[in-house]
Amino acid sequence: MGRPTTRFLLLRTLPGVLLKTALLLVFCDQVDAQCRIMKCNTEYVAAVSNAKTSNKNVAHCNALRSYSQCTRNTARTCRGDLVYHSAVHIIEDRMIQFNCSKVGPTNPPRRQPPPPPPDGAMKQACDYGKVYQEKHGSEPKYVHCGVFGDPHVRTFGGDFQTCSVKGSWPLLDNEYLFVQATSSPVSPFSNATVTSKLTIIFKNMKQCIDQKVYQAEVGNMPAAFDDGSVNGGRRAGGSSLTIHEREPGKYIEIQAAYIGTTIRIRQLDKQLSFSLRMAKEISQAFPEEQDLQLCVGGCPSGQWISRTKDLSRTTVMDLETARSLCGEKLTVEDVYFQSCVFDLMASGNSNLTYAAYHALEDARDFHPEPGTLHIFSRGESGPRLSVAALLLICLVVGCSGVAELRTFMEMWTCTN
Repeated sequence: MGRPTTRFLLLRTLPGVLLKTALLLVFCDQVDAQCRIMKCNTEYVAAVSNAKTSNKNVAHCNALRSYSQCTRNTARTCRGDLVYHSAVHIIEDRMIQFNCSKVGPTNPPRRQPPPPPPDGAMKQACDYGKVYQEKHGSEPKYVHCGVFGDPHVRTFGGDFQTCSVKGSWPLLDNEYLFVQATSSPVSPFSNATVTSKLTIIFKNMKQCIDQKVYQAEVGNMPAAFDDGSVNGGRRAGGSSLTIHEREPGKYIEIQAAYIGTTIRIRQLDKQLSFSLRMAKEISQAFPEEQDLQLCVGGCPSGQWISRTKDLSRTTVMDLETARSLCGEKLTVEDVYFQSCVFDLMASGNSNLTYAAYHALEDARDFHPEPGTLHIFSRGESGPRLSVAALLLICLVVGCSGVAELRTFMEMWTCTN
């Protein structure tokens, strides 16, 4: 009896504009444990009730966009749930009523109180570096993976690929961490795709952290996990997982000391980039059959793109302009430079130079062997295409003169 009584008391005290929303709390006493629509409803009511701005429309619109985001996050587990579908319709009605745009600011997740200070033994057990050193008498080895641009992947093994991966693909899926990237067209007029959404699941580790989920989308990069927390929960080792907002709405860093992992997520123009430094032992903690992980094995062979050949299909920016713009940020003509040129020619968006630049800078911070930071096409140490073949390519692509032919001779290799 306690729950309905509380709900009806809430209805009596709420202003009329929130009445429909509050009714959602009455419709259903039993909601699937995985369907978190009740959490979405409660957060919306609290956001509107506690709004501090004098502009009610702004407060409502911010709250409604957050409400909409919350319902999208739980949509998969709420199919057929009456409360969920009622919420979706109410959001649509309210967005029209307050003349809200679907894109814009949202309410930041409610920050939960930090966990109690851990005892010394548990803190030590949730510090991967210290545990490894005690066990092996040496520092752990690390690996690096990066994903940026249209999308280019640098794998743990040092392979560098450009992938035609539309939709959602796993970057990582091991015993401790799951990362999924979703790619979308950069514009309706281009074949280029970029990462538009990242979903990261830190799997439950009993002695250290609760399961935590982080989701970032273009235009929505929260500074907290989905449940509003900024750490691994209230377990003794919860402080071994932390999230830090380095640049509001543009740059997030997640530190997972309990698995020797650091993740950086950036929003650069209308795309997301992902960089990771992970303990090598952790990166290998998955069954052999679970090998479809872009950071581990790269993209499937049927999804490979040649960074030069694919440009023969469609180019939006000319080669010399792209090379000039990329050269302003990237002084070494390695695969990061080539990827930058590819992205600019395919999309026409000069802001994508920053995607390649920051990917290289993150690799500089994360890569365990600085001497192998730069990757060059194999053709620089192996056979290049013949001049006759290059001339034929130019006839297909449309080289405008000697300068472009020279550029293609620099970029085209037997492996690209």
